[in-house]
Amino acid sequence: MLAWGAERVRYVAPRLGAEVLLGHVLGVSRAHLLAQPERILTPAEQVAYERLVERCAQGEPLFYLTGHREFYGLDFLVDRRVLIPRPETELLVEQALSVISPSSVVVDVGTGSGCIAVTLAVCLSGPHPPPPRERGVKALYATDLSPAALEVARANAARHGVAGQITFLQGDLLAPLPEPADVIVANLPYVARDEWDRLAAEPNVTEFEPAIALDGGRDGLDLFRRFFAQAPAYLMPGGTILLEVGADQAGAVAQLAQQAFPQAQVAIRRDYAGLDRIVSVVTHAD
Repeated sequence: MLAWGAERVRYVAPRLGAEVLLGHVLGVSRAHLLAQPERILTPAEQVAYERLVERCAQGEPLFYLTGHREFYGLDFLVDRRVLIPRPETELLVEQALSVISPSSVVVDVGTGSGCIAVTLAVCLSGPHPPPPRERGVKALYATDLSPAALEVARANAARHGVAGQITFLQGDLLAPLPEPADVIVANLPYVARDEWDRLAAEPNVTEFEPAIALDGGRDGLDLFRRFFAQAPAYLMPGGTILLEVGADQAGAVAQLAQQAFPQAQVAIRRDYAGLDRIVSVVTHAD
């Protein structure tokens, strides 16, 4: 059954995808699955597995089929209401953890599944992982335009025991915030229209993941322009903005940042693949 599934699933590593789906059907870990390769599936298990494999073969993302996605070592619930968390976004979390202090007001803009806000809350309230410093923040907000996405984010916060540490707000970008923030983190939609057309050849993205979480307009910068129109009113003096951007957008986003904050220090940081991925804005305390 695994060999059959690996021939059909649409995933970057077909054998792994087949194993993940079968483990999901059987309710066992991948390690358990590999340790018992001789197991014979019941008729009901076989039918359930075949259905998932065929859905995956039609382009439905693996993590929507299982309903789970690992991010920063944590398990997140995901479905078609939210974008599937990507590994490169973990760098955004790392950068945020390096600048957040116990007195910080922090906001995750466009929270989606809540993977950034929930991970920050978990890391700042316990030993996962361990930056050797005082924990906690003054306030942690997570905003999203989509009420449906906020339902998923709240479920993930409850799943990881940090629901009481995050205030979820429905609204456009920074507009719902009740107070200025010291650290603003955002993974905004940044797929340009021509890139969107190319992605149409991969229907697992364009047909299943929410367009509102991906479509950045003609050049991919629409949300960044709106964000920087709002940001000066919502960032405290001495505050920091951290933005994930498309691999070819860092220069343009950095220019928008410098226009909005002429005196700020704007920098571009690369991800572990060597791609320009994070734009940081650090303002002066005065």
